[in-house]
Amino acid sequence: MMMKLTQVALLVAGGLAIAGCQLDKAKTAAPVKKAPAGDYALIVPAGPPPANLRAVCYNANDINTIRGRMFHQEMVVAVLQCQTPSGSRAFDSIYASYLGKFGGELSANARALTDLSRRKRFNIDTVVTEFSNRTAQRAPVDKDYCARNLRALEWALDPKVTSLSQTPPPYDLGPEMNMLPCPAP
Repeated sequence: MMMKLTQVALLVAGGLAIAGCQLDKAKTAAPVKKAPAGDYALIVPAGPPPANLRAVCYNANDINTIRGRMFHQEMVVAVLQCQTPSGSRAFDSIYASYLGKFGGELSANARALTDLSRRKRFNIDTVVTEFSNRTAQRAPVDKDYCARNLRALEWALDPKVTSLSQTPPPYDLGPEMNMLPCPAP
């Protein structure tokens, strides 16, 4: 009988201990909605430049082409990653608006990326897949992942934005992929 009382007491004490743990802070207020702006990008410090930077760097036009495709791929991944509480895709309609606004420019970007890949001798499919994979790896570790990408899409749709070059990618993957701008002369 004493053994049963001890087991019950331990069970009750364990239950109370678990009930006292607060696993997540209460969310009592909705986050403040910011006005559309290009301040959503996560700044990652660049490492040291390679010794042969001049031989492997990209000029300003090339960097704009790369960042345009990077932005687009990051938005594609965000559309697939970010969901509503019911499990449906959260960004489908805003992404469709983005495609409508920048469809022609995205086609021109694809042509420019093809030309760039020929000059710099890289495989477009490999680069685009790498953009997508690296972006998808950020979703589980960036607590602001979906909010950051929503702000990016909202900024892209803002009337002040007239070109894809005005939309920085939420994660500039260029430095970690050795796609670095040429230094100023």
